[in-house]
Amino acid sequence: MPQPDTALFRAPGRVVLVTGASGGLGQALLPVLVAGGAQVAACHFGAAPGDAAEGVAWFRLDVSDEDDVRAVVRDVRARFGRIDHVVHLAGVVGRGPLVDVSLDDWNRLLAVNLTSAFLMARECHASLKESRGSLVLLSSTNGINGGSHLSGPAYAAAKAGLINLTRYLAKEWMADGIRVNCVAPGPVATPMLDRLSEETLQALRDISLNRTFVTAEQVAAKIAFLLSDHGAQLTGTVSNMSAGLLLD
Repeated sequence: MPQPDTALFRAPGRVVLVTGASGGLGQALLPVLVAGGAQVAACHFGAAPGDAAEGVAWFRLDVSDEDDVRAVVRDVRARFGRIDHVVHLAGVVGRGPLVDVSLDDWNRLLAVNLTSAFLMARECHASLKESRGSLVLLSSTNGINGGSHLSGPAYAAAKAGLINLTRYLAKEWMADGIRVNCVAPGPVATPMLDRLSEETLQALRDISLNRTFVTAEQVAAKIAFLLSDHGAQLTGTVSNMSAGLLLD
């Protein structure tokens, strides 16, 4: 009997493009991908990260800019010759209530959180079809339960859009051999929570399993599983990772 492959993620020679790679979730995911043998095209916005870890090449990217997305995908292809997986983590949080949200803020939140996923998916489609690869989008429980003033209406609407974009692409791209999945965490213990008061954080802990937040490493492990051969039969899924804050 053949021995089972128990490694969470094993992908020697495969190329993974990760957006939002300099954030908390990205920094948790990159070591998992590198340890599995992948070559990583890590995209960031703003100042270049100081980390030059082996197996990681950094690319500056404004995910809401069509020309920028097209150029970076072209540059990644030129450097590595292929793209096997795309993990779209880039995003920004908003705030409510709705009456205090300007049109500029609304448009910016939708551009960075939702339109960016459309651009990345469109520009990477040919590469993913060639490699019969996969795409993972990052939604949120805000996209399932309507969210709150803590992250605002535009964020909730964008994250809901990512869920249906996942389902749409899973069906449209099935014939191309491309899997598309989505992870929808609740609050994750990353610097993004620093904007909230300790009172608010404690209230969120109190309605979750074990009174703790999901960790970035746990989300990274879920993403790695979805990319791996272990997740080969999964497409169109939305993974609720909220420590019981939201029940399906």
